[in-house]
Amino acid sequence: MFQGHRCGDLANRGAIRNLLCSNDGAALIEFAVSLPLLVVLVVGIFDFGGAFNTKQELNNAMREAAHFAANQPTNDLGQVQPPSVDAVRFLVDSYLQNAHLNDCGLSLPAAKPANAGALVWVSSASGGGCSLTLTISRGNVIQDTSQTPTLYILTSNVQIVYPYQWHFNSVIQLLVPGSSFALTTIQSDATSANMN
Repeated sequence: MFQGHRCGDLANRGAIRNLLCSNDGAALIEFAVSLPLLVVLVVGIFDFGGAFNTKQELNNAMREAAHFAANQPTNDLGQVQPPSVDAVRFLVDSYLQNAHLNDCGLSLPAAKPANAGALVWVSSASGGGCSLTLTISRGNVIQDTSQTPTLYILTSNVQIVYPYQWHFNSVIQLLVPGSSFALTTIQSDATSANMN
């Protein structure tokens, strides 16, 4: 009985050797070698496509927010939390919610002045290992030197730093163990000339 089992092992080894030497075995080995590369490629395409789509959505949100901010009155900018700035923050927050761009489930709190005397407010939220920052500047001055005398244009600028959850980071380690993909945020901003 012991010897019969041993003969069966030799027969199995021969069958495995025959399989590996045949075309089917070669195809199986090629598939096993190329599978990690294929997985990294597919996840990379999915992840970078998602990042590109997110960047486009954020660009649209910032353009809309800058245009909205430029149309807001400036007579309340002396307050600590001006209603016009809070309206811009609310617009961006609702845009992110409606576009399903909220990886961390963060909601932007009321904006706070960045520093005394500057017409810049910052709203930031963090949680779940993510942080989201919205900066609203209502007093940017742009010089138009193409005209004589120089023309000074007062603008509103809205900028966002958005956390993007990459899946590519965990998959790239199939090919290069210990490596990491460091890009973790997407930034976007827009500027529009103030109407009043």
